Amino acid sequence: MDSVLVVNAGSSSLKFQVFSTGTEGPASIIRGAVDGIGTRPRLKAARADNSTLADQSYEAGQVSDLASAIQVAGAMLREKHGVSFAAVGHRVVHGGPVYERPVVIDDEVIAQLERFVPLAPLHQPNNLAPIRAIRERFPNLPQVACFDTAFHRGHKAAADCYAIPQSLYSEGVRRYGFHGLSYEYIASRLPEVAPDAAQGRVIVAHLGSGASMCALADGRSVESTMGFTALDGLPMGTRPGQIDPGVLLYLMTDKGMSPAALQKFLYGECGLKGLSGISNDVRDLQSSDQPGAKLAMEHFVYRIGLNAGMLAAALGGVDAFVFTAGIGERSTIVRARVAERLAWLGVELDPAANEAGATVISGRQSRVALLVVPTDEELMIARHTLAALSPGAAQSNRRTA
Repeated sequence: MDSVLVVNAGSSSLKFQVFSTGTEGPASIIRGAVDGIGTRPRLKAARADNSTLADQSYEAGQVSDLASAIQVAGAMLREKHGVSFAAVGHRVVHGGPVYERPVVIDDEVIAQLERFVPLAPLHQPNNLAPIRAIRERFPNLPQVACFDTAFHRGHKAAADCYAIPQSLYSEGVRRYGFHGLSYEYIASRLPEVAPDAAQGRVIVAHLGSGASMCALADGRSVESTMGFTALDGLPMGTRPGQIDPGVLLYLMTDKGMSPAALQKFLYGECGLKGLSGISNDVRDLQSSDQPGAKLAMEHFVYRIGLNAGMLAAALGGVDAFVFTAGIGERSTIVRARVAERLAWLGVELDPAANEAGATVISGRQSRVALLVVPTDEELMIARHTLAALSPGAAQSNRRTA
């Protein structure tokens, strides 16, 4: 099979990777991004050896939306570097109650995914935009949707539901969990990096601008900090995480916030940015001596520790704790402070290993293995895309509600 293009679309950026295929599975050969869409667009791409493949800026009108970004990136790959694609795999945040596995995209799938826009208002439209753009220009090119919710679909009913009438559950109002592609990748790596823990009880902390945690038992998700939408759980860059619904009622009734204003507030003005009053970037907050920055970091670490306790209860104990994603992989300070919070579980940090960015950062006496495992959602998408298009693969848009 020829190359597979993997697309991960955000609100103002488009990340992509090109994977070659072979008997040992997909291998990344090109990675890149189009940033500053609609403002200061810039296309950057590099080969697997990190040599520059492209670095070009554009006028705002030339790359005004995600559709034009995917055209610019695709043209660069095809016309300038002779890359051809046999398929495209997409990260799609919300699969709702309908999709429990990756699916080949057709008109019916797109119609279903449009129904889930209210569940992920900032993510889902951006995920769908490049799908539509590619279908319009290359209608016969197979595309596969890979869902952030799919990995969590095996949760027990008691963990999956809210204490609301069952009729709403039947309509799809339930706990989904997100970052599933990241957690699935970590679960696939654990047998190599920590074989003793892989089949045990593992908490994975996906700490980035979007943040969540997942409890794994024998490599399967049993609980997640995120629920119906990607607003729940840990505080994030601009999202509040867990919040009393009464606060939202107060903002609507006493502060007069409209649903649209409340949505904008919850997705863009809260979290570390709102609490600190400075920035949504942990690097800025760690280097600041402002009281708001210190409070935001304290709150972030406190909530990680608090949610670790919840997930430990779901698992009945913990054998390993894994840090991943941007903050988890790079912030030695956050890892050290979280480890302090987990001391009651028997966690002991090896400071030197932590500073060195080692895979295992727990001390010799630690009863819980502390690990740093870089995630690779794009590789997971490439694997799923190939599997979904392999001969004899069962193509089923199975409803599971």
